[in-house]
Amino acid sequence: MTNESGPQGKPRAIGIGILGTGMMGRAHSAAYRRLGHAFWPLPLAPRLVTVAGRNAQKAAELAVRFGYESTCSRWEELIADPRVELFDNSGPNFLHAEPCIAAAKAGKHVFCEKPLARNALEARRMLQAVQAAGVRHMCAFNYRFLPAIRLAKQVIQEGRLGRLLQCRLRYLQPSLADPSFPLRWRLDRELSGSGVLGDLGSHITDLMRFLVGEPVAVTGSLSRFFDQRPLEGDPSRIGQVTTDDAFQAMVEFPGGATGLLEASKVCLGSKNRLELEVNGAEGSLRFNLERMNELEVYLREDEKAGLGGFRAVNVTEASHPFAARWWPRHPLGWDQTFVHEVACLLDTIAGQGEVAPYGATFEDGYRAAVICDAIAASAERGVKVAIDYAGKGEIG
Repeated sequence: MTNESGPQGKPRAIGIGILGTGMMGRAHSAAYRRLGHAFWPLPLAPRLVTVAGRNAQKAAELAVRFGYESTCSRWEELIADPRVELFDNSGPNFLHAEPCIAAAKAGKHVFCEKPLARNALEARRMLQAVQAAGVRHMCAFNYRFLPAIRLAKQVIQEGRLGRLLQCRLRYLQPSLADPSFPLRWRLDRELSGSGVLGDLGSHITDLMRFLVGEPVAVTGSLSRFFDQRPLEGDPSRIGQVTTDDAFQAMVEFPGGATGLLEASKVCLGSKNRLELEVNGAEGSLRFNLERMNELEVYLREDEKAGLGGFRAVNVTEASHPFAARWWPRHPLGWDQTFVHEVACLLDTIAGQGEVAPYGATFEDGYRAAVICDAIAASAERGVKVAIDYAGKGEIG
């Protein structure tokens, strides 16, 4: 990583404006503040300019906690602010497309949380906007920046698993197993686009593409176990759930490889269990986010040497991805993935490299949306649906 120096050799400041005061707003804000702890010299020095949020109290609190210079109540004000060079969209799904498109047209670089949009049509409009404006862009698929996932990518790229045959990815959480869980925006299809499919499913869809490659067709099913829930803020009233609680999909790849995708929020006992396994002709690898500093690897060559079965690799040595940036031989946490992600984006804005292929661009966000839409279409129509990034297609 290099730096773009300003006066007295200091990295040039880049103004950050963030939309959203929730969990992801905090995660992104903390990443900007911690960037210099791991990446030095900085490519650009984040200057936290303003935070936009409908709740003035939450916006003010976020500003104080992380050192933003000002707050505003409308995203339009944030984009109009000349101090803001990078627009960070950490807002809800229904506020992804319009603000990001407006920011791109205003010449701002754009960093947007996943899923990129509520559907592929919105995502395509966002992609076209950043391409037309010539601004840098990233979709926040932060799990690409886990040391174990980056090591898995390296093992696959080196061909050590041989020809890839199968993959399985599943993401399990427990929150919707409680029927008293309130009816929030994520459970309203108009606001979210989809439920678990877009929220958790977009993550594993992106990881599937990142590690294994582009699928050619999917066959999917969606499930909803609770049709009604108490309204948030007024539990005496009941509202209708219009999104999925779980989904499953069979995936086909070129050359005959196959895959399985599954995500659910009704899995008691699982906290944040993102599991994946990739099987090749010469080996396999496994990962579980609940043990995020560990990658399990099996190579046929090890068995020939008398080392049978999977072996757990503790991905914390200085030679492993990102470890030397922090504290070698010590585990890293979920929050540090956002630091790695922000470093990649700022390096790109500074003209030192590209977001792709290791970071996710709006193109990646769009492709994940196409696959998720295809899974939903397959579930609705009862047919296998072809993946077509240029249009729509299906196989009966």
